[in-house]
Amino acid sequence: MEFRLGDIIDDHCIKCRRLTNHSVVSMVGTEVAKVRCRSCYHEHTYLKEVAPPSRKDLKKAELAELARAEAAAGNNGDSSEPDDGSAPDASEPDPESDIDAGDDDEPVPETAAGSEVDEAPAKPGRSRARKA
Repeated sequence: MEFRLGDIIDDHCIKCRRLTNHSVVSMVGTEVAKVRCRSCYHEHTYLKEVAPPSRKDLKKAELAELARAEAAAGNNGDSSEPDDGSAPDASEPDPESDIDAGDDDEPVPETAAGSEVDEAPAKPGRSRARKA
């Protein structure tokens, strides 16, 4: 069906969080671009009657994708651990390590032994004086 400006269509309102009647506000060609909810008068893009995924669902999907990527990297042999099961030598430095313990080019600032950082005084609360 072809819609025109002002037509009433069903869509998922992102403010009401439910399927409600909407008025067509904007079109691109023959496609509906923006709609206005007839309950709360909020304008938003036309979602084609599909509720957007919740933040909780998006986070679960992201964690699942991350777990799949880690599992795929572990199965491809991209791991830096040796395959023979022996532990790497502790006497040899790790060649992939960017931090070397003894080769610091920048001097470390020294602090006085007795000096401590003073904390800022606490702000008075906004409470009223209590009646006795």
